[in-house]
Amino acid sequence: MESHLARLVRTGRRRADDFSRGYRRVAPGVLRVSVGVVYLWFGVLKFIPGASPAEDLATRCMSLMTFDLVPPGVSRPLLALMEVIIGAGLVTGLLLRVVLAVFFAHMTGVFATLVLLPNDVWVHGIPPVPTLEGQYILKNIVLIAACLTVAGRREERTEPGPAPEPAPRGGHLVGTSARADRQAMTG
Repeated sequence: MESHLARLVRTGRRRADDFSRGYRRVAPGVLRVSVGVVYLWFGVLKFIPGASPAEDLATRCMSLMTFDLVPPGVSRPLLALMEVIIGAGLVTGLLLRVVLAVFFAHMTGVFATLVLLPNDVWVHGIPPVPTLEGQYILKNIVLIAACLTVAGRREERTEPGPAPEPAPRGGHLVGTSARADRQAMTG
């Protein structure tokens, strides 16, 4: 006879497994929307002078990257607009391929700050220690990982693959079960 505790543990494991299976299906969407909300929020802050803690660093880096052709008064609203567009695209899922390309281009610029403005983002020593601004930049590794997951999942769903061979009449594919046949046919 099974104890009450053993039944609770078995039920808990089953529910955790069910949740995990269900969450795996929606995880890329949750990541996409989560990163989108962060981008929207930070982008909106850049529209308000002085509201974004990264504003000065971002505009100085943009000036360096454009050889001072884009002054801070122009780069701040441009960066804000770019981040709001990325955020809105991630939240809605519209034009996702384009939005992801812009996101990765933006991240290239963000990480360029680590090289272009080293005195602002590193405390020099061995090993180099990131300043608060450097940490602000380095945390974007998580956003990149999330968007790589979204991009990979998107490609997985749109990439055409070889059509499965039809099962012989009255039987299953050689060496498979009916369940495996159904999975092969539905992808």
